[in-house]
Amino acid sequence: MQQSGGCPYDHPPKLQQIFDILINSFIHDKIGIADHFLSDELARKLKINLGTLYQNQLMQYAGTGNHATVTHDKLYRSDQIYWLDKSHNDPNENLFFELMDEFVLYLNSTCYTGITGYEFHYALYDTGSFYKKHVDQFQNDDGRQYSMIMYLNADWQSADGGELCIHQHGETQNISPTQGKSVFFKSSELEHEVLLTNKPRLSITGWLKK
Repeated sequence: MQQSGGCPYDHPPKLQQIFDILINSFIHDKIGIADHFLSDELARKLKINLGTLYQNQLMQYAGTGNHATVTHDKLYRSDQIYWLDKSHNDPNENLFFELMDEFVLYLNSTCYTGITGYEFHYALYDTGSFYKKHVDQFQNDDGRQYSMIMYLNADWQSADGGELCIHQHGETQNISPTQGKSVFFKSSELEHEVLLTNKPRLSITGWLKK
């Protein structure tokens, strides 16, 4: 990934600063991390949405692989998901999509990534849930270019577990799933896992695509 000398688009200074933190940390160490990517208000509203979906039994246990090869194995991953879609016309999810549109525009203009779309879902890891080590890009489909996770967990403590554990250079890095934080990395490169969570762990997870 290369950075350009500047961006031709105008963004609020604080938002652009957060985008820069996420992108520059990715360039430095292949793992982009930025706190407050989601505002507290937006994170809170999206968390309410997720809770309502769960109460109405609309979350489904996730599988591995894409539509052509999907399998379900709760001994490998035990999270529940619900796909976001602009056709739902949910006002809070629309705000999230507007944020992602801004980020993709900025990413493409500064780093020439050529991203043309994305897909995101809510993810709920209930107490005792996990996702074993894996890579996000499918073997039969290289559309997923960058993985992004945004967390919805206020007041998360180290004893709550549920860290994102990234494997790189023979070492591991554990990232706490605290509210508003975003993590960004290349979908084809980094093996990662979600460690056992000791209380419900909420996020929006997805992929930027070409």
